[in-house]
Amino acid sequence: MGVAIIKYNAGNNFSVICALKRIGVEAIVTDDPLKISEADKVIFPGVGEAASAMAYLRQHNLDRLIKSLHQPVLGICIGQQLMCRHSMEGDVDCLGIFDADVLRFAPEMSRLKVPHMGWNTLHVTHPGIITSDMENEYVYYVHSYYVPVNNATIATTEYIDQFSAAMHKDNFYSTQFHPEKSGGIGERILKNFLEL
Repeated sequence: MGVAIIKYNAGNNFSVICALKRIGVEAIVTDDPLKISEADKVIFPGVGEAASAMAYLRQHNLDRLIKSLHQPVLGICIGQQLMCRHSMEGDVDCLGIFDADVLRFAPEMSRLKVPHMGWNTLHVTHPGIITSDMENEYVYYVHSYYVPVNNATIATTEYIDQFSAAMHKDNFYSTQFHPEKSGGIGERILKNFLEL
């Protein structure tokens, strides 16, 4: 099985590579459209800033490529946010795969700190790559922006507000949390995605 990790202006590829190796999968990191198109599975991870990440995707024609992919695609953290319609971070239009906008947590509405960083539980609303037995399991987050609950939401988490922990539409899957940093539960989610 060929797995491509999309290279763009965002970090965290190394953690994803290591997590995949732990489950016996080798992946390539590339911004080559042909290699991405020919991969069996595509992972779109990242830690970064939305406007600069979208600028890189557009400069390399990866924005159109990602939207055109037909194999399973998994967006992680900012990868999930960039798959949405618009992000408040940098006031930027994104890929529009998910019909939702990315908002910033409002710390003034809560005593909780922003960014949301650390472990929090999952509520599974539509089992799939996140299975029903993962209800209330802990996964790892680092983010200041979030996607509100919408028609594509398959799991939620509560922090200041309820938000989309994971989404799914057609061949596109995403998680706001980092499965590559979420221990055994994260590895199971990655395996579930790779087995699609």
